[in-house]
Amino acid sequence: MSQTTRTTIDQGEVERFSAMAAEWWDPTGKFRPLHKFNPVRLTYIRDHVASHFGRDPRSDKPLAGLRILDIGCGGGLLCEPMARMGADVLGADASRTNIEVATIHARQSGVTVSYEAITSEELAARGEKFDVVLNMEVVEHVSDVDLFLTSCADMVKPGGLMFVATINRTMKAMALAIIGAEYVLRWLPRGTHQYEKLVRPEEIESPLAGSGMTIIDRTGVFYNPLQDQWNLSRDMDVNYMLLAERPKAG
Repeated sequence: MSQTTRTTIDQGEVERFSAMAAEWWDPTGKFRPLHKFNPVRLTYIRDHVASHFGRDPRSDKPLAGLRILDIGCGGGLLCEPMARMGADVLGADASRTNIEVATIHARQSGVTVSYEAITSEELAARGEKFDVVLNMEVVEHVSDVDLFLTSCADMVKPGGLMFVATINRTMKAMALAIIGAEYVLRWLPRGTHQYEKLVRPEEIESPLAGSGMTIIDRTGVFYNPLQDQWNLSRDMDVNYMLLAERPKAG
């Protein structure tokens, strides 16, 4: 199949998330797990970006002057806090419905975010470049993982970063992230995740390495029911995040 005819769009996944789009900003609705997950991933992103670019993570605008892409942005749960920290943010999603919801919410919140209904490969073909690419809870919903990751990597500037967060394809993840979260606890609608589409760390690291990226951090993420919050962990068997850097030119 030629590069021009390949696509990362899984139409069924786009339709699934489009149907839930109105609930993106309801912290008690279908996206409640993402609202719970947001603090740990926001802190992880902020601290690593600030350290990498020589910023004070506790300052009012630690991301000022940085151009950030949130690919598969959904309703903008990451875009708005990134923009509030001073970043120039582009939120991209294959679902026009998600983009409409995100645009309306940003306008109502008084936050400046650019949104566009577009795929990673289309953005890359346009020659877009970013200091930071956020690839969070998306890779398990695309139709072509390698194309998605390589097109995202192509948009990282020399010296820039890409964050990837997803769910490992393990039996432990099947038990906790699918059966537990969707069927027992009902944190997510049934069918949100499909086991065969979950992605192992090496399946992310290999195409990124082939695109000239270097993995500089790996971490697991786990939910503590006693604290009712997510925390970083050395256990990457279920949820995990990877951080990759494109080496500086020269």
